[in-house]
Amino acid sequence: MTRLPYGSWPSPIDAGIALKASKGYGALTAAGGALYWLESRPEEGGRSTLIEWRDGQSREITPVPWNPRSRVHEYGGGAYCVADGVAYFVNFADQDIYATDLRDSGEIRRVTNTGADTRYADLASDGSALLAVRETHRDDGEPVNDLVRVAPETGTETTLHEGHDFYAAPRPAADGRLAFLVWDHPNMPWDGTQLMVADRDGQATVVAGGAAESIVQPTWLGEKLLFVSDAGGYWNLHAYDESGVYRLLEDAAEYAGPAWQFAASYYVPVGPGHVVARRVADGVPSLVVVDIEQGFASPLHDTCAGYGGLAATPAGVAFVAGYAQQPGRVVRLSLPSRETAVIASPPPAPVAEDSISVPEPIAFPSDSGEAHAYFYPPRNGAHEGVAGELPPLLVITHGGPTSATSATLSWGVQFYTSRGWAVVDVDYGGSTGYGRAYRERLNGRWGIVDVADCVACVRHLIAAGRVDPARVAIKGGSAGGYTTLAALAFSDVFRAGASHYGIGDLRALDRDTHKFESRYVGTLTGGGDAVDARSPIHHIDRLSCPVIFFQGAEDRIVPPNQAEAMRDALREKGIPVAYLLFEGEGHGFRRAENVRRAMETEYAFFCRVFGIEPADELPPVEIDNAP
Repeated sequence: MTRLPYGSWPSPIDAGIALKASKGYGALTAAGGALYWLESRPEEGGRSTLIEWRDGQSREITPVPWNPRSRVHEYGGGAYCVADGVAYFVNFADQDIYATDLRDSGEIRRVTNTGADTRYADLASDGSALLAVRETHRDDGEPVNDLVRVAPETGTETTLHEGHDFYAAPRPAADGRLAFLVWDHPNMPWDGTQLMVADRDGQATVVAGGAAESIVQPTWLGEKLLFVSDAGGYWNLHAYDESGVYRLLEDAAEYAGPAWQFAASYYVPVGPGHVVARRVADGVPSLVVVDIEQGFASPLHDTCAGYGGLAATPAGVAFVAGYAQQPGRVVRLSLPSRETAVIASPPPAPVAEDSISVPEPIAFPSDSGEAHAYFYPPRNGAHEGVAGELPPLLVITHGGPTSATSATLSWGVQFYTSRGWAVVDVDYGGSTGYGRAYRERLNGRWGIVDVADCVACVRHLIAAGRVDPARVAIKGGSAGGYTTLAALAFSDVFRAGASHYGIGDLRALDRDTHKFESRYVGTLTGGGDAVDARSPIHHIDRLSCPVIFFQGAEDRIVPPNQAEAMRDALREKGIPVAYLLFEGEGHGFRRAENVRRAMETEYAFFCRVFGIEPADELPPVEIDNAP
């Protein structure tokens, strides 16, 4: 081991390796004896493609230029379904539905032809037609959301239900009934939703839920309707049948997550009396088998750091597996043998495990009670720090803010730790995975609770002697970018920050953002004067450290004017500030060249601020008022 100053270690992990190994898998489903998933490809401009896996072989269903991706709610989800040997998908460019017969030449034909003002998501099939959430954009007023039935041959649409602000999860039963979810402003789906069931004549009845009960993933199991509800304080499994609504299992753990996207699968039936489910206890996930007749859960699998997209297979289940020290992959798990087999994985990265930092779950006291985080110590198989020196710390604030961090491998984190930084990823109050009470800590206190938890986390690590208090940076994207800017404005423990498409002006966000989140700021801040009082843009006088901003030019959720207003204010005050605008990018960066540039430029910026001599050849950073 060679001793070098922290932050200056030569690393085997560069941005190119991170991109090649970061192929993403999502939206896993099963149909007709095959598995399907969406695969993200940064090297192809960030497009997604539909993959079929059958009899040990995989093939691409949607070659260039097709891009299955919905823009309903801007975050999309449920962009494809497979029924009777035909794959239907929403194409990103025009948001129309297309179809391809999986049994013939693979020709792709258009189903709908409505133009970009009409979008579709959460596709499903009732055996003879498509079901979808439709979002119609108008020249004036908010978009209109409803449920529609689409004839797969002609594209003719029939409205099934309308009148609510939002719809999700149209799920047909074998007997002709239809279950679906609705909710209305000002709720987000994790605040309160209603589960409705329409009879064969289309008459719909509310069977569960309300303004303060969040329901997720309705799924038919014969005549019984399963769903997840947080009525008891945690998202637990419930059922509805002729006897009414009842809880299948009482557990102080989460069996679902926040519905930022459509069609997430947190559990799947594996027989008439059992389901396999993802269980999250204190932020840590595992798989369990739930006996829905007896009401108990048995451990099934707990060696992964993440379990996504559960789907049934003839021999068991499949899921997108996340790991702490290797990239995610698609895995089959056989029942009852519990043997696993890898179906798909990205190319192996030439990085030894002794250069990958393993996350340590930590809990620490904060103003609102115990808070949580994952701490990553510096790690590099060839280098260690100079005796008597402590590593710089990068604090990461996740987006949402109603979301959570994860212990799954992040090459962005490892990019830092392998160079001699410590990183901590904070599950501040408001995060999911800890029950509704923890999630609601942030309501009315955004910019207070999250900031206090990040500060408390840093002080906890400083007191433990694990990081250098003089070299603490903070970064975040979207809502995490807001927490980053608020932490820089309303605390004094951070010495630099990076905001990725973050929010500086809550009032502007409240005015400019899309329908899905248009009342979210009011819930999180309490509205009124707090909206301006919590906006970092109005507290530039309290900012005294360098900040770098990364922004997508096509961002409709947090428009570029947010970052540009903050940049201009900091520039005028004489504080070092940098700004990178990426053309063609929206809310989050998908193109390989942009992801790489953001990663390298951010690191170069922090090194320059902290006087670190990096071992890498990094791109130049144009900094106004450079130190």
